[in-house]
Amino acid sequence: MNEASRAQINAAAPATSVWLSANAGSGKTRVLTDRVARLLLQGVGPERILCLTYTKAAAMEMQNRLFKRLGEWAMMPDAELRAALQEIGEDAIDPDRLGRARTLFARAIEAPGGLKIQTIHSFCATVLRRFPLEAGVSPGFTEIDERVQARLIADLLDDMAESPAADAIDTVADLLSDDDGLRKLARAVAGAQDALADPWDWAAICDWAGIAPDLTEDQVIAIALDGGEADLATALIAHLDPANKAQAKLAARLGTMPWTATGLFDLAELEAACLTMSGEKEGTPKSIANAKVRDAMGPDLVAAYDALAERVADARPLRLGLMTARRTHALHRFAAAFLPRYAQAKALRGWLDFDDLIRATRRLLTTEKMAQWVLFRLDGGIDHILVDEAQDTSPAQWEIVKTLAAEFAAGEGARPEIARTIFVVGDKKQSIYSFQGADPKGFDLMRDHFAARLAEVDMPFHPGELLYSFRSAPVILSLVDRVANGAGAPGVGPDVLHKAYHGTRPGRVDLWPAIPETPKRDKVAWEDPQDLVTADHHTSLLANAIAKRIAAMLADGEPIMIKDERRAVTAGDILILVQRRSGLFHKIIAALKTAELPVAGVDRAAIAEPLAVKDLIALMRFLALPEDDLSLATLLRSPICGWDESALYDLAQPRAQGTFLWEVLRKSEQRWPETVAMLRDLRDQADFLRPYDLLERALIDHGGRLALIARLGPEAEDAIAAMLDQALAYEAMEVPSLTGFVGWLEAGEVTVKRDLAKPNGQIRVMTVHGAKGLEAPVVFLPDTAIAHHGGGNRIDLITADDGPCLWPRADSATAAVRAALAARAQAQDEERNRLLYVAMTRAESWLIVAAAGKVTNKDPDPTQSWYAAIADALQASAATPYAPPEIPGDGGLRLQSGDWSPITTPADPPPPKIILPDWAMTPAPPARRAEKGRSPSDLGGDKIMVGTDEGLAEAAALRRGRLIHLLLEHLPPIPPAGWAAAAPAILAREPGGVSPDEVTALLAEAVANLTDPALAHLFAPDTLAEVMLTADTPAQGGQMLGVIDRLIVADTHVLAVDFKTNAAIPDDPTAVPEGLLRQMGAYAAMLGAIYPDRQIETAILWTRAARLMPLPGPLVAAALTRAGGP
Repeated sequence: MNEASRAQINAAAPATSVWLSANAGSGKTRVLTDRVARLLLQGVGPERILCLTYTKAAAMEMQNRLFKRLGEWAMMPDAELRAALQEIGEDAIDPDRLGRARTLFARAIEAPGGLKIQTIHSFCATVLRRFPLEAGVSPGFTEIDERVQARLIADLLDDMAESPAADAIDTVADLLSDDDGLRKLARAVAGAQDALADPWDWAAICDWAGIAPDLTEDQVIAIALDGGEADLATALIAHLDPANKAQAKLAARLGTMPWTATGLFDLAELEAACLTMSGEKEGTPKSIANAKVRDAMGPDLVAAYDALAERVADARPLRLGLMTARRTHALHRFAAAFLPRYAQAKALRGWLDFDDLIRATRRLLTTEKMAQWVLFRLDGGIDHILVDEAQDTSPAQWEIVKTLAAEFAAGEGARPEIARTIFVVGDKKQSIYSFQGADPKGFDLMRDHFAARLAEVDMPFHPGELLYSFRSAPVILSLVDRVANGAGAPGVGPDVLHKAYHGTRPGRVDLWPAIPETPKRDKVAWEDPQDLVTADHHTSLLANAIAKRIAAMLADGEPIMIKDERRAVTAGDILILVQRRSGLFHKIIAALKTAELPVAGVDRAAIAEPLAVKDLIALMRFLALPEDDLSLATLLRSPICGWDESALYDLAQPRAQGTFLWEVLRKSEQRWPETVAMLRDLRDQADFLRPYDLLERALIDHGGRLALIARLGPEAEDAIAAMLDQALAYEAMEVPSLTGFVGWLEAGEVTVKRDLAKPNGQIRVMTVHGAKGLEAPVVFLPDTAIAHHGGGNRIDLITADDGPCLWPRADSATAAVRAALAARAQAQDEERNRLLYVAMTRAESWLIVAAAGKVTNKDPDPTQSWYAAIADALQASAATPYAPPEIPGDGGLRLQSGDWSPITTPADPPPPKIILPDWAMTPAPPARRAEKGRSPSDLGGDKIMVGTDEGLAEAAALRRGRLIHLLLEHLPPIPPAGWAAAAPAILAREPGGVSPDEVTALLAEAVANLTDPALAHLFAPDTLAEVMLTADTPAQGGQMLGVIDRLIVADTHVLAVDFKTNAAIPDDPTAVPEGLLRQMGAYAAMLGAIYPDRQIETAILWTRAARLMPLPGPLVAAALTRAGGP
């Protein structure tokens, strides 16, 4: 057995608690699966194993792998099963153990609640649903997503603005520069509930900031300015050289300073003019201009300036402290007003967000009064805990795991005789989700915690490593080690070591020459569309080069090694990874599509971004407001209607000014009948159908789904599905309306996520975060230049050491705030290095690195960009100069090993000509039954006796007949004693209701028929009521559809009885009205086709007299003949 397999088997040993650090590609998912399988083999019940994973996809993947393995075991012969068990580390395999292995699949399937392989959030939701009252949550709570959370926050802010809490909003509003800043701040506060649960007051904040609580802005200004600064500034400006850039800037600042109404922000500008603003001397006065200028000023003027600079330096700590305190206090005041309202609003609705799930579960498991009982109940069900992707577990989540496993180390619990274990696997080098609360330091802290706790009770604990990569070629792994131990060491290294399981696999790393940054163009007018990225922009050049190189690789059949098979590369082998969905991301996808290469499209987009969704939104806008010409034009040009520009121009251009496009289209129905018919149908339904049903009608009934997918590709299907999901979510939360749903879509932050885990023969372009857990033979890393982190306008809150939660602003930060900002910046740099590690380790055989823009600043430093870090590592190896044909130039490198010679394969023979049989070329005959089927009651003829008066209008007579039919259909199965009570409910099915007097009269007539002994055989239990018939009757023109009131099917004959409520009853069958005879003749003909071997009989039950009248067969047949065809 090799070293890699032995390490996996040791890690999967079920009797030992294990803390495993697993390199990328080292097979941790297999270890997890093996451990669960071996626990089941040991006789552990499936319901007593809890496996926590990071994502739902990971949970599904592990569950699928486990079920696949257990299913294979159930069907394996003894020899193969014994070998499979030995492969995962099982020994002493006797027949009993083989038999047990074959039953594991069934045991896992039938386990109560199934296998507990779930995300931490799913587990918390399960616990809270089990103990809702103890946790203080609604028993039927609903988990909400970001979309619903954003809407709730927006509504709460509107309410707060009209409440006494409006002053808290006003305070923070002065500090916001973005139109949507208040909502973003509220979202940030909602995400920092733990840090803001106990807001700090003004005195505590001032004490932390190092200022007196009664310090005022005027006092700070008075320290810096003595009143003579305006004259001093005028004198100084007179000596400054406007041709000197630095002196001109100083002159501008001094000249524009509002000396008589100076504020704290003005004072900050003065600090920038008079003080050193960076480095070790930050905050100290600096000399004015140069020696020549100072000599010209004279000693008195220079001394006056120096005194001003000294005063400004003295005031600076107070200004920073006061501005920091004000900003922090505004944040905490807003949080104190917002968070209770936010919690109350969710509680009233029975909603929990993802943070609430973690917070409520942690509180439930750690509250002194309740925790012991809850843990005792849980302790009776969990014996083994497995945690996957532990490096991405947040501190709050670790608290839950630690509390669940507390009794493991105590050696006691509900079942002290059971040996219980914890298994944790992760890789700090792959911790890239800090924005979701992940903290890689927790991995080591919790390892030390459990090691100490288990050592106290002499329970085995094994910290281990999985160093072997089953994924990547040695060349790639050696480069990863060089980068991780070099420029990428912060956050990843040092002492990073990977071993290649496939030691001889060919591998290649290409570093393309970096494309220089194109000069920035002059700004153009805001209405000028030239802000689009031009074809000569560096990102456009790189995107086109990638598309051309991939096209050449596919055309040349570049060789790669896939599972010991050497073959030509295909589109599905290629994965392109970027750091973020920037302009380069979209440029690459566009270039691949332009080159007609198979590409899977974007992996994630805002719900309203995909073209399919935009087209459907245009449809809904038009249906809500037909006068919306722009939406109708968009809809007509979309695949839903399929018009081209010429057709739209022909419709729109000739119309008179003020005439709406829909009005013109309706008048042109003869030219575009299909479009008008579709839109008219949807317009007719728009006021009655909910958004989901209306979308389904457009997509299914009118072929919109097929048209969108045919034009826009498979990615449109994901966008359509996401939009329908949002329609259902909207209808569950709001009163449905078309305009409301459109606003719901466009105002939210919902994203369409596409599953690109499987290549499906297409090139995949995605972010590194999205590719976590994936792999590909060929990986491109084009987004490796220096990142321009604009940060957008996102609001980030941080917590200083021993300080309050902060809303930092760099230009007004105290030393403590700057230290917190520096720590965050360092953490971000370290995570960026870990992101590079994840990106590089996705490659199996070939890693291609490219860049567009700056890769280093003036002082070359390999830590400044991914490109520089990889270049530095390649230069220290045996790499040789290289440049692809698409990007000629210097600076490129190639490092490779193994056989990369071209693959020579014989030309494929031409495919055989397929000759279709004659029947395949013959048009299908027209579909039968294109016409609507006829009813036996529609064959013409009188329905009442000629010359008689029924005593009721036709509508009233028909209504009375329906009511009698209802009673005779539904009363027979009910005991007679219950007829009087059941009759009103039966008759209530008739629209408009039935009066009590009418119920009494109708019931009397029905009871007379049901209790007549001569009619008992009609209502016997084995008779059939309201029997629907359909049959071909060529003599009457084809399909016939009808319902027989009562049908008695015997061995030799069939009797069809129809109920008639006519007031005038014929004396004998020959006097029966012609229309009724035709109807019964049709029933006889239909039954004859169904029962050709039995005698068909028909009869009418005249309910007014409770009289059954059999009808002779020749009589009804002759009447049917007279009816003829259609």
